Amino acid sequence: MTSFRCLFGLVLMAWVVPVHAQDVASGPAKGEKVPALKVFDATGVNKDKDVDYAAERKDKPTVYFLIAAGKFDRPMNRFMKEFDKTVKKDFDDTYMVAVWLTDDVDKAKEHLPRIQESVQYEATALTVFSGDKTGPKDWNVNTDAHVTVVVANKGKVFETLGYNSINETDVPKAVEALKKARAAK
Repeated sequence: MTSFRCLFGLVLMAWVVPVHAQDVASGPAKGEKVPALKVFDATGVNKDKDVDYAAERKDKPTVYFLIAAGKFDRPMNRFMKEFDKTVKKDFDDTYMVAVWLTDDVDKAKEHLPRIQESVQYEATALTVFSGDKTGPKDWNVNTDAHVTVVVANKGKVFETLGYNSINETDVPKAVEALKKARAAK
């Protein structure tokens, strides 16, 4: 009976321990050219304009967040805010583009400036993809991912990270990917 309790306890512990790491394959393949990314910029350097950020950022280090709009929450915001602070402080040549994937583009266009007013991102554009909520063509967004993080430099994808759950404790992994992307020749 004691061994059954121990086994049951181990099974129960494994069941309740949350998975907290990259947990969904999502995004373009590593080494591939960054696909076109035509979005409406609601808050960034191209505010109130349609822009292809992949073309605009071309050879510059860039981190893209493809966000299932209905899954954006405080922990994801804490991740983005902490990453934004790190980029602003340590990587002045890097910019981040957060892309809302939604079926209500007009609502997102109204909502994103309010998020910016509240959070005050300094190195991140809040944008919305005007097409299907499954994301831009060739970005291979997994619809199970709450957020897909794509680290790019010199027009190439260096890392893709898909998450169902994310918060500020995930920033070091993304920062490490950004450091490697920036160091690549």
